[in-house]
Amino acid sequence: MDTTISATELSKRMSDILNRVKYRGERFVIQRNGESMAVLQPADLRTGITVSELVARVGDLKVPDDGFAENLEAVPAEQGFAEITEWPD
Repeated sequence: MDTTISATELSKRMSDILNRVKYRGERFVIQRNGESMAVLQPADLRTGITVSELVARVGDLKVPDDGFAENLEAVPAEQGFAEITEWPD
């Protein structure tokens, strides 16, 4: 659950709030004059996944049949092109 705090409270307690975000994983909604302005949350700096995570996501997917590529190429020919219409005024 998010904790809502004012921008003034954030400026007064910045160090404490940042520690709570980093070490406890808390999220804060920052408000100014009762309007939500920003969300302060832990940064996920990972840019990829590990091999173990990939294997877990892929699971037991089957290898496509030999004709799979040909089937993909045939789809546009069977469906034709989309009709181009003008946007209504």
